[in-house]
Amino acid sequence: MPQHLLSLVALLSPLLFALTALVSWFQPGLQPTAVKKLSILSSILSIPVAAACGFFVYRHGLLQSGLLGTEGLGLSIQLDTLSVLMYSMIALLGFIIIRFSQNYLDGDARQGAFLGRLAATLASVQLLVLSGNLGLLFVAWVLTSISLHRILLFYPERRGAIIAARKKFILARLGDACLLAASVILYQQYGTGNLEVIFQTVQSSVLAGVLLPGVEAAALLLVLAALLKSAQFPTHGWLVEVMETPTPVSALLHAGLLNAGPFLIIRMAFVMDASTYAPLVLIAIGGFTALFASVVFLTQTSIKTALGYSSVAHMGFSLMVCGLGVYPAALLHLVAHSFYKAHAFLSSGSVIDVIRASKVAKATRLGSPVRIIAGILLALGVYIGFSLLLGFDLTADLSLLAVGAIIVMGLSRLFASAIDSDGSIKLLLRACVLSVVVATAFFTLEGGTHYLIASQLPVPAQPSLLKIGLTGALLVLFGITVLLQMLAPAISSKPAYRAWAVHIRNGFYLNALFDRLVGAFSLRTATATSEPLNQTEVLREGKVR
Repeated sequence: MPQHLLSLVALLSPLLFALTALVSWFQPGLQPTAVKKLSILSSILSIPVAAACGFFVYRHGLLQSGLLGTEGLGLSIQLDTLSVLMYSMIALLGFIIIRFSQNYLDGDARQGAFLGRLAATLASVQLLVLSGNLGLLFVAWVLTSISLHRILLFYPERRGAIIAARKKFILARLGDACLLAASVILYQQYGTGNLEVIFQTVQSSVLAGVLLPGVEAAALLLVLAALLKSAQFPTHGWLVEVMETPTPVSALLHAGLLNAGPFLIIRMAFVMDASTYAPLVLIAIGGFTALFASVVFLTQTSIKTALGYSSVAHMGFSLMVCGLGVYPAALLHLVAHSFYKAHAFLSSGSVIDVIRASKVAKATRLGSPVRIIAGILLALGVYIGFSLLLGFDLTADLSLLAVGAIIVMGLSRLFASAIDSDGSIKLLLRACVLSVVVATAFFTLEGGTHYLIASQLPVPAQPSLLKIGLTGALLVLFGITVLLQMLAPAISSKPAYRAWAVHIRNGFYLNALFDRLVGAFSLRTATATSEPLNQTEVLREGKVR
């Protein structure tokens, strides 16, 4: 078989998912036998298809299908290490979520419609990561948003779902407009929609020191599209309000669709590398979002709301790392977060039972500054030890230093919790073993990811003074926040601490402002005493047509 046709094998999975969605139109109700069988078949088949694609890339390298379009713009598939990794992740998550949904929605009056909408969403996401042309990239990007909107409104009588879907719809259209504008600029600048040709041309221009003026604008628009897609500050409010949908939707949204933002930036890494200001925007907004959402997360009492803020923080961290240029670490974090968050949502209903069944008593924190400092020094020692052992030059790369500093903060939190407590020596030994495992896993997996996708990434450039200053400021803020968390046992009883905790728990009321902008308060008032809305009324009231 010709090499350019091998890439078309990847279309088997999204085509089967699309067929499942089509059949669901004829079996939308209770016990949809054909839809259930097709959805299971699609999810199972996607795994060996992903494995076959990985084998093709291993044997032949980058593969591209023919173009269905004109003038270099249209629909084409690209298989490389990055697309195969993402495609495989979606295949595994799709299999797990669909199997869960078969039991979770069993007996629902619209089980067939739900499985069909879920299949359509999975097909859209798979097409997105397989895109080899600006045309397909934009079409798949829009399809993911539309298919998500349909499952967010699966229970249209729930007014909270209407409000969240309205916010998401507005932001999604803005993101679509940004991606469309960026695609138009890139197509006009380079005369083709072929992503690989664009990347090679951009790389050659960077090496030659000559860049077309539209690249900076295109990079900034791509960043805006990614920020809007991944619920970054201050547009994050809708994400913590979409809990009105069935649990499998939350799992798919947080573990899959939010990743479209970081994936877009990693895919467009060469364009980002050619930009001066786009990485700075990623560092500033992504870093601040990670910090803001992490703090709010710690104050939440609802499990699913806490998981929502956790996803916002993780997406912010991934985008910040992309801005630093450490794309392998961003991809590694993206994949790990996806599986963690899918498990967290699908098992959220059993969290209370697990806690009740646990007989392990938590150690009491003492809040001793000396012990906390000792924990920080131990974490620093573990990180430096691993860096020297693996031969990393910490003075050569700002990005590596920044990521390393964040690792030290995380390990410091771990060590401080063990040392600054009334626990036994066993607790400290556990902390030491866990920190070594975490550091080993990060350095090993990050190195492996870099080896796999190095051909799809630009060579890291020397950072500007502005980038160094911005990164340093964010690291200082992260350090202060982590230190306050360590000192929390000693200051949690202070009136000022409790007063601030109330405002933090409500996200400083930014979501309330967003509610006012989209008319959510009037929607609640107008429908508070009315009968449940039917589908037509929902579309009209939600203004989502």
